[in-house]
Amino acid sequence: MKRAALLAVALAAACGEPAPPAKAIAFPQGLESAAVEVREVALTYSAEAVVEAVRQSTVAAQISGRVVDIRFDVGDFVKKGEVIVRIDERAVTHAQEASEAQVREAQAALGNARASYERSRQLLAQKFISQAALDQAEAAYKAAQARVTALLAGAGQAATERSFATVVAPYSGVVAERHIELGEMASPGRPLMTGFDPSTLRVVATVPQAQVASIRALGKARIEVPSLGRWVDVKRITVVPAADPRTHTTRVRLDLPGDVRGIYPGVYARAHFAVGAAPKLLVPRAAVIRRSELTAVYVLGDDGRPLLRQVRLGAAGDERSVEVLAGLKPGERVALDPVKAGMSAPAG
Repeated sequence: MKRAALLAVALAAACGEPAPPAKAIAFPQGLESAAVEVREVALTYSAEAVVEAVRQSTVAAQISGRVVDIRFDVGDFVKKGEVIVRIDERAVTHAQEASEAQVREAQAALGNARASYERSRQLLAQKFISQAALDQAEAAYKAAQARVTALLAGAGQAATERSFATVVAPYSGVVAERHIELGEMASPGRPLMTGFDPSTLRVVATVPQAQVASIRALGKARIEVPSLGRWVDVKRITVVPAADPRTHTTRVRLDLPGDVRGIYPGVYARAHFAVGAAPKLLVPRAAVIRRSELTAVYVLGDDGRPLLRQVRLGAAGDERSVEVLAGLKPGERVALDPVKAGMSAPAG
């Protein structure tokens, strides 16, 4: 029977009858796509950069003493005026009390010297004492006045030193580093905490001197943070009026908006300075796949089948699109989900 069946198939083929249809390939419904289009984009010069804080400072101790309280740690947000560290203030408190006692003693002596001086003036008017005795009483009175003034200044200094036992935040910001532990001894000048203001961030880039004129002329730039996949518009550009004579480069500061979140000092970034504009063929970045040395996209044919096609990309573009130098034509549609398109692409 098998031979008969095979013979029947052969006879049918010989007679020109069509072979059984191949099984249809199913493609996913709703595969999102976008058109390759020509748009005018800004020509940019890209430079490596780093994020830094405009306001970043290290708070240090101003008196000696044991640290008795630490209220914030790395990553905490601190408001201006909040207490961040407390130092044992008993020694400075005693010093302040001693200074205040000396002031009270000097004030009592001043009162006695004033009364003695007034009596001496009356006695001189009555010719009971000499002018020399009056001069001596006046000198004692003025010396008592000077001593009170000096001791009042000392008491004020002691009160100021006592206030240094409570370390407060100079401005609102985020704690970046803590340099001391609870129970350790603080000493004048020893760092306690380092913080920065996240609303005053900027990016610093180094550019060749040949690009400075174009950067100043347009005054537009965008910042790319590769680690976060984010692009940020620049608020202001400042070209530092100094150049490095060894590398012939100039530093450029780019102020970021105050509402930027997730970016902190030291993060690597790229500065894209606008230096002109030109029409470019663009493809969505989401459609591009990279496999080793292969850069490609899935192009949708007339029948809706996604076909893998190698492309060569350029440097122009933005966070959504990238320039295509070869491999695509305007109007062609590419799949925005390469993974899904690859699962449904025909083999071979």
